[in-house]
Amino acid sequence: MQEEFDTAQICINGHAINERAATKLDRNQKFCDKCGAETIMACPHCQAAIRGHHYIHGIVSFSPYTVPPFCCNCGKPFPWTEARLVAAREMIEEIEKLDGNEKIILSKSLDDLIRETPSTPTAIVRFKRLALKAGSVAADGLRSILVDVLSEAVRKQIWPN
Repeated sequence: MQEEFDTAQICINGHAINERAATKLDRNQKFCDKCGAETIMACPHCQAAIRGHHYIHGIVSFSPYTVPPFCCNCGKPFPWTEARLVAAREMIEEIEKLDGNEKIILSKSLDDLIRETPSTPTAIVRFKRLALKAGSVAADGLRSILVDVLSEAVRKQIWPN
């Protein structure tokens, strides 16, 4: 079976505009209708097309499109992933219940949470422990920032419900 990907158009804040941007041109938008941000169809780092709808010739697929956090060509984070990491780190700095060392540990753990590395299980334990200490308001804020850039497996381990 032959497989290929269409090109996706996504705003720089991570809203999927058109997962078939190369084949359904009439759906493309210069700006996002959800947040007003500019849209892109290529990685800003290497200019590779952002993977969109996955076609397997001869098979009809109804699986939902998931906005990728990283470029599959160069491995760098897309703008929406970078922005979420910045926002999460800024929120961590605002958590009064954590001391300076705990803030550093939690902030450093973010990279292993979004990338699924051998250190991810340790990062999950650290995140859960420090988020619990930080309190529900801070934990909920971090969840709202990170939920879209974490893999499903990591999300389920941190937030099982």
